[in-house]
Order: sequence, then structure tokens, then C-alpha cells
Amino acid sequence: MEFREYWNIIWKRGWIILVVAVVAAVVAFGVSQILPKKYRATIQLNVEPARPDYGLNQATKDLLRNYVVNVRSRNMTQDAIDRAQLDMNPDQFLNDLDVSVDASNLTITFVTESRDPDVAILMAQTLAEVFVEDRDIWNEKIDVRDRIYVSIVDNVAYAPLASPKWKINTLAGAVFGAIAGGVIVFFLEWLQSDIVRTPADVQKALGISVLGTIPATGQAATSTTARRLPAWIEPGFLLVFAIGLTIGAALGGLIVALL
Repeated sequence: MEFREYWNIIWKRGWIILVVAVVAAVVAFGVSQILPKKYRATIQLNVEPARPDYGLNQATKDLLRNYVVNVRSRNMTQDAIDRAQLDMNPDQFLNDLDVSVDASNLTITFVTESRDPDVAILMAQTLAEVFVEDRDIWNEKIDVRDRIYVSIVDNVAYAPLASPKWKINTLAGAVFGAIAGGVIVFFLEWLQSDIVRTPADVQKALGISVLGTIPATGQAATSTTARRLPAWIEPGFLLVFAIGLTIGAALGGLIVALL
């Protein structure tokens, strides 16, 4: 297919791609506004061996994974809930908690989410304080040279909006809607690929040159025009277009759910 044919297709049916993309973007934006907002609080802990010893340093790295298990225990989360007087149980707390470690710089990061930014901050800050106190109590039982200290790098200052991210959702909805619109255009062109409309179509189908055409008479042209409906309101076209809009809207909603 020549570039001119692609251009003609885009010129004739490009609005379909645009409409489906806009519909998907609007749906993604609308769903983003309806979904409940969740805020995310992050706090980082520094893990430091008592002395610059290679063996103790390696032991510290190995203990980081065990620290994650301790933090995500029901006992520790219950202590944080009691201290902060949160209206939740340990299972709810753990569902909104993510704990990660970085052995390269010996840090632990707590990430909590909540529909209330103040609650998200309180969850992260209180859990960090409970864990630090637990490590301090443990250090009192061992030799000073073998201790591993845990401290809070910075207190939680604020909890930014975590989801839904309406800008990303809207953009992604528009992109995937445009893809769906492109599929619709391709399908429509495939349905009409065997229809001969112009002398160029005759030459392409038969492989022979067209020397001339017989023009339609005024009466025949008028009667033909009167009998045929415009292409944009033909039932088949409306069906495909409605399916495309549905796909675009569904993509918009799905993107919001995933993001």
C-alpha cells in the first residue's frame, strides 16, 4: 500500500481514532475522580554496626531480611496500633504496609498507605519508633562491640497522594484508546477492501489500465444518492463504532484500576 493510500485512510477515518481516544481518556479521568484517594507516607531507618568490622558488617546485611520479618509481625504492628490509637487491626495495618531493605547502604524503608494522610504518617512514624525501641532493648542484652544500632533518618513530614494519579491515567487512557481506534479503522478498511470505487481500484484489482469511465446520468446519480444512506450512519458502521467506543471506555476503566 502506498503512502498516499495510508494518508487517505487517515484523512477519511482519522476522526474515529480521535473520538475513541477522547472517550477512553474521559472515562479514565472520570473513574480517577470517583475512586477513593490514598496517601502514602515513607520513613527510612539507618542500620549501623557498632564497629567497622567486615564480619559484623556482613552479619548486619544478613539480618536485614530478619528485620523485615520482625516489622511485619502481628505483635509489632499491634504495638504500633495501640501506641498510635489507630482504629484498625494488624491485618489491615499489614495490608497497607510495605517494607523494603537496601543492603548496599544498610537502610530499611517503611511505606504506609491510607485514605487519611495523617493516619498514613502516624502508621509509618509509630511503627518506626516501635522497631527502633525493640532493637535498643535487644542491644542491651549483647556486648557493646557486637551491637547493631537502628535509627530513624528523618521523621515523616507529609504523605503525598499515591493514587489515583489522574494525569497518568488520562494520558494512558488516551493512548490505549487511540490504539483501539486504530484497530477499528483497520477492521473497517478490511471489511471494505473488496469494494471497487475508483478507476485506481479497478487497475489495482485487475492489473490493467483504465482507458475511460462511463459517467452516471443525472437521474441515475440522483436516484442512487437518494436510495443510499451516508456511510457514517450505515448500521454496520454504527455497530463497529459502538463496539470501538465500548472498548475504549473499558480500556480507560481498566487502566485506572491497574494504576
